[in-house]
Amino acid sequence: MSTADRNPLDFNLNFEAEASDLRIAIVRSQWNDDITRRLLDGAVETLKRFGIADKHLRVIDVPGSFELPLGAQMLLEECDPLPGAVICLGCIIRGETSHFEYVAQTVSSGIKDVGLKFNLPVVFGVLTDDNKQQSLDRSGGKYGNKGEEAAVTAVQMAVLQRRLRRK
Repeated sequence: MSTADRNPLDFNLNFEAEASDLRIAIVRSQWNDDITRRLLDGAVETLKRFGIADKHLRVIDVPGSFELPLGAQMLLEECDPLPGAVICLGCIIRGETSHFEYVAQTVSSGIKDVGLKFNLPVVFGVLTDDNKQQSLDRSGGKYGNKGEEAAVTAVQMAVLQRRLRRK
């Protein structure tokens, strides 16, 4: 299912009131810049709709998607206070070799590992498409914007973690 089929803001878990004071970090790949900028725009716009202030957003760029996990880890090691969540945004487009599979698997596993290491939501907002048109369609095109979905997931998970820590 795609964002075009549903609005990611329709996931109503009564978390909106708790979201405005969250700190959110975004790590964005510069590779496929035209696509990852669209993902970033979608994520930032969505976070602002939740009332998250510019001063509570931190965005860093890394060269490519392969560097997203290390970029997220480096950011978390240096942040004080820690953000409530980190969103990793990237775009990996299949080519003619097996390079795509290695990069996609390594990036997804690495992002998961950083989240587990820091016990924080580290959200996978990486497009893994067969061609550039599919990526354009998923970064603000006919299938919505996966950056928006990643932002909603980050907020939901950060609020969930906050709620669980209170109990």
